Amino acid sequence: MGNPRVRITDEKLLSDNWYVLKRYTFDYQQANGDWVTQQREAYDRGNGATILLHNPATDLVILTRQFRLPTYVNGNPSGMLIETCAGLLDDDHPDDAIRREMEEETGYRISAVEKVMEAYMSPGSVTERLFFYLAEYSADTARNAGGGIDEEDIDVLELPLTEALRMIDAGEIMDGKTIMLLYHLRLRQLSKNLQSEIPNPK
Repeated sequence: MGNPRVRITDEKLLSDNWYVLKRYTFDYQQANGDWVTQQREAYDRGNGATILLHNPATDLVILTRQFRLPTYVNGNPSGMLIETCAGLLDDDHPDDAIRREMEEETGYRISAVEKVMEAYMSPGSVTERLFFYLAEYSADTARNAGGGIDEEDIDVLELPLTEALRMIDAGEIMDGKTIMLLYHLRLRQLSKNLQSEIPNPK
């Protein structure tokens, strides 16, 4: 790749049953100059995008709720998770992919989306890079049924931003991407409020 301190010497496919799991053997040069040989497994499911819909007039947000098996087998009694709308890019540009996912999951058709950040969500084992978006909606925004497609069974939730933030504190919202976008939106609001309170110099 691009790092002279890394030499990948072997790549072995372990599974491609759902997505792709590989084991890499590589030489890594430590800070003291010594080279060590390491092995790591990396799960490649493609890159994804996620979006938080916000109604600025009412301060409501749109979230989804669906069953997530990995959480069910790791301490989530119901397996249900409240999240921002999200999905894989499937070789599309992130802007196009998130518009598609937004309509499939929530029903809202919004062309104006704003990318706010990118992040690796689990860099120790998963290759996925996630693109984060915000979009505004209103009571007049075009919408169809939503709720997912095919095997997806998705509930669409509309609730006040303050309630969503309370649910984070109460442990009712535990999804990382959702927490990041909700706090990003709240920090943006606080920043705007603070700026509006600063008097203009004469």
